[in-house]
Amino acid sequence: MKRLPLAAAMAAFFIFLVWSVSVRQAALFAVGIGFGAALAGARFGFTTGWRQLVEQRDPSGVYGQLLLLGLAALFAMPLLGHFTELHPALGPPSVSLLVGAFVFGLTMQIADGCGSGTLYKAGLGVPLNMVILPLFALGSFFGSVQMHDWLKLGAMEPVGLVQAWGVGPALAATLVALAVIGILVRLWVGPGKPLFEKRWVWGAVALAVLATINLVIAGQPWGVVYGFGLWAAKGAQALGLFDPANNAFWSDAGNTQRLGQSALLDVTSITNIGLLAGALWISTRKPSSSKPLTPAQWGIGLVAGFVMGYSSRLAFGCNVGAMFSGISTGSVHGWIWLPMAFLGTLIGVRVRRRFAF
Repeated sequence: MKRLPLAAAMAAFFIFLVWSVSVRQAALFAVGIGFGAALAGARFGFTTGWRQLVEQRDPSGVYGQLLLLGLAALFAMPLLGHFTELHPALGPPSVSLLVGAFVFGLTMQIADGCGSGTLYKAGLGVPLNMVILPLFALGSFFGSVQMHDWLKLGAMEPVGLVQAWGVGPALAATLVALAVIGILVRLWVGPGKPLFEKRWVWGAVALAVLATINLVIAGQPWGVVYGFGLWAAKGAQALGLFDPANNAFWSDAGNTQRLGQSALLDVTSITNIGLLAGALWISTRKPSSSKPLTPAQWGIGLVAGFVMGYSSRLAFGCNVGAMFSGISTGSVHGWIWLPMAFLGTLIGVRVRRRFAF
């Protein structure tokens, strides 16, 4: 698609949102475009960064993510401490979190993309991610339907560090923990490896600023997974295949409200749409290339995409909603998600290598 018609379409949709939905949703659409442009322009892949560390001992992607987390925490935690109308990305420590994060870390390597990675690569026109996107949404919906049963296996109340300790101690503890991870990564990769790469640095700065703007406008941190599950739930309900009144997750007052109104009113959905548009914009300048896949690779990748969606709901988010937004806003569940997902990645990169993706 040419840039001029695409720009015209994006501008027209922005005006439509301002006129027919709300100025806030139009602003969040613009923020989403920024997310997509930053992710695709910098090729800022959470999945790729972890895989490069494991397979190549290249720390630049992980250091970019640590920079992103640190900057976002510096911006978000003081805001959360001073404005009670802003909410952190809290999730309950639970069995579902442990299982979901581990499985997500495994399957994201096979599917070559987490939640945001699947979105921006689909926007870039990568065939596997384009097909995985609806399967991710379907998996996320199935995970939400069974969420209540998973929580019965064991769950604690969510813990927010800003609320429990105050802004200063929560921020200090977060930055120290990130620094410790950075030191451990540096010791593991050994000397001689460059720690920072330009694209990871500017991508981290851009995403941290955009995430802060998103927090202020939306009143909640950046998320991806909820929008996917909502789209699939709306589709299942429209087809008469699903009654939300009989499900613990979707009968919750907030979720029932979102099911009954336009997806354009959902803050996660609108930034997801913007993210796709932003990545599509980048694709007009930097087309993505991918090698053809065998039938076996397609099959394994698509199954991984569905399971990734399912596990993301069990884990209360993906690399964005659980790890990035969780850690940067002081949620303990984000710190549980991180090591469990990395353990899954250690297996996932081997499965990926086994099938020559």
